[in-house]
Amino acid sequence: MDFNEWEPIYESILKDMGFSREGDEQAALILSAMLDTSNSADISELKALIEGKDILVCGNAPVLEQELELINPDDFVIIAADGATAVLVDRGIIPDIIVTDLDGDVEKEIVANKAGSIMVVHSHGDNIDKLHSHVPQLDKIIGSTQAVPLDYVFNFGGFSDGDRCAYLAKEFGAVSITLVGFDFDDETVNPVKKKKLKWARLLIERLNS
Repeated sequence: MDFNEWEPIYESILKDMGFSREGDEQAALILSAMLDTSNSADISELKALIEGKDILVCGNAPVLEQELELINPDDFVIIAADGATAVLVDRGIIPDIIVTDLDGDVEKEIVANKAGSIMVVHSHGDNIDKLHSHVPQLDKIIGSTQAVPLDYVFNFGGFSDGDRCAYLAKEFGAVSITLVGFDFDDETVNPVKKKKLKWARLLIERLNS
């Protein structure tokens, strides 16, 4: 993702959500300082997993379990959005890649990571405490940010965990991207989550345009 292309979208999201760019930048700096060659994965590993492959992106909407019944996960490289990891692990499925800001079931994410999942750990202004708590427990980490990329911390595009999964797949040349566990019209969520779902829909539509 070219940050100059992404930045106007990012600024629109910040304005709409009332979030702080400074907070995102501080979190990215903290995550960058926590990563080195001993605990990070190389982005070439992401490319090897994704390029030319059929990708299954698993969101964490309640429909995920039902939709997983309609497909064969073995036909895909699996990218899980944060909380979707627990659903997959409970079904005996280890995602190839987990995209997380660490607000889901981190214990299940650690289980998957130990079983081989690459962790794309996202930094933003509201999860600095989680970075300090959980990053030391993880391995094979790729850092991510919505702001300017840094050493070990990349910007692949996207805003929330689910749409960032799709942007990651697009960035590294997936031949197809199938979404399961997405419900952009979920009426049971709070107003902040509704705004996030609105942006997720817009960003995924933009990805497909």
